[in-house]
Amino acid sequence: MKAESAAAVLEFLIPAVEQEAALTRKVLLAVPADKGHHKPHDKAMSALELSWHIAATETFFITAVTTGAFAPYMQMPAEIKTTTDVVAWFDKQVAANVAKLKAMTGEQAAKMVDSPFGPLPAIAFLNLSINHTAHHRGQLSTYLRPMGAKVPSIYGTSRDDKEAKQAAAKP
Repeated sequence: MKAESAAAVLEFLIPAVEQEAALTRKVLLAVPADKGHHKPHDKAMSALELSWHIAATETFFITAVTTGAFAPYMQMPAEIKTTTDVVAWFDKQVAANVAKLKAMTGEQAAKMVDSPFGPLPAIAFLNLSINHTAHHRGQLSTYLRPMGAKVPSIYGTSRDDKEAKQAAAKP
């Protein structure tokens, strides 16, 4: 990939990273603090484990994009007990990650990175990160109603948003 092309893709994807992070934050915050243990099935991750996976994996991929190498996957720190804790960690990571992405050059974005998928330009992992986050955020959103929580709008309004607006409009 040419540096100019990688720079253009980077410029295009940075706003998407910011938008997707804001959507992810809404879903993470919708998980009730006392329901992190919820699992829809024995083989599923708990809501807290899945929340951590979403946050940590985004940083995992973006670190590979910005440094040119994959670091070991981060285990959830012992001090993280609720999804609110995950959000606080996530907010710091997003701010740092976006700043690093904005500082990248086209040459850095085009640099080949070795991965389990084979060598790919660093910028390819930014797109993979966005897709991975959207996938697992959707998964986590399906946990919300069974936990008694409301589903926030993600790509358009949710039924919960629509019902709240209708209730507020009634005299």
